Amino acid sequence: MTRDGHWVTSWAASAQGPYPVGSAIAQPDLSNALPFPAQGLQDQSLRMIVRPTLWSWCWRVRLSNVFGHETLRLRDLTLGLHWGGGALMPGTAVALPDQEIPAGQSQWTPEIELSWVHRADDELLRGQCLALSARVDGTSGPLTWHAKSMVTSYLSAPGDRKAAGENDEAGFVHTSTSTFLIDALDAWSPATSGAVVAFGDSLTDGTATTLNGYDRWPDVLQRRLWAAGRREEAIVNAGIGGNQIAGPPSAAGPWRGGQSALERMQRDVLDLSGVRTVLWLQGINDFSENGNQDAAVVIAAVRLALQRMRGQSLPVIGATVPSALGSTRPGQGGALQDACRRAFNACIRSGGLFDAYADIDAVLTDPSTGRMRREFDGDSTLGEPGDGLHPNRAGHAAMARCFFKCLK
Repeated sequence: MTRDGHWVTSWAASAQGPYPVGSAIAQPDLSNALPFPAQGLQDQSLRMIVRPTLWSWCWRVRLSNVFGHETLRLRDLTLGLHWGGGALMPGTAVALPDQEIPAGQSQWTPEIELSWVHRADDELLRGQCLALSARVDGTSGPLTWHAKSMVTSYLSAPGDRKAAGENDEAGFVHTSTSTFLIDALDAWSPATSGAVVAFGDSLTDGTATTLNGYDRWPDVLQRRLWAAGRREEAIVNAGIGGNQIAGPPSAAGPWRGGQSALERMQRDVLDLSGVRTVLWLQGINDFSENGNQDAAVVIAAVRLALQRMRGQSLPVIGATVPSALGSTRPGQGGALQDACRRAFNACIRSGGLFDAYADIDAVLTDPSTGRMRREFDGDSTLGEPGDGLHPNRAGHAAMARCFFKCLK
């Protein structure tokens, strides 16, 4: 490896808890793949699909056991080009050394050189996916995962010790819309490259967007940057559905929305590589009945988080929170929650929090009703009516345009 560069995180899926705690979308029945969640994977293979935003000939992967209870032993690890389904493009898989990750920890793999990548700026690679394959030796114990990946990945049947080492898909009989055991992918990149972290909740994680469609606002924003010739900025999605800024506390046990933004910020933002900017869209879950927080408490938590980020000289572009008034989601659609949201937005618009802000509320909320605009209220995942909280793919495109203006 030439040392004329640095590591930049090119993809992420924030670790949120032990499976099955979380809010997956369009998840197949995993009862045959993971019959005993406390035991996790059992002498079993997995093939996780990741889509880099920067390409390189040299990579490393962060393997996560942060919510595990026992040492995770991974064998037959490879990184290769995803061909489709559970298959790898023949001749592209590169082997990694065996890995052992202690309970409660994560660790980076050694560097992985892909000899078939001749030019990192090859346009034909942009938008292609990599696949990390591995076999769990023995049982994994509770699996660290990201529930709402909105991308299909693959698991073998328990006891299948061969699938990870094969290019074909025959052994990967189970699919999942979640990501297990990996939470970041780094690309060795020129010194001019850097990561932009989209930090948030389900509005960033992609509820109601298209499964395998890559039409969440961070995905759309990345394509807008590429089209504008800005090809050295990697948009990294660090959203978790149900996440809160100020709570719930860790003492409450695993929460479907993961640890609070304050608790997970070190791992999911500050410990990522080459981060230059943070895009912050979060707050609606703090004002729900599950959050029971008022605007002053949430604003104080944001200020504390911003103090830590600015301590690492990171500019933070915030966003106003769009309306959930009238939402069919339990605990989200009431007048009290909306009043807290509007107070939070007033603080953002006053310039009292972020270095700059994207007015997402003005884009998504209908001023005549105080609710989400009808053209954005729909479920692009399942083709069902909208819930008044999560925008469809058209809404995410509108959000991306709003953030793009802030990045100019």
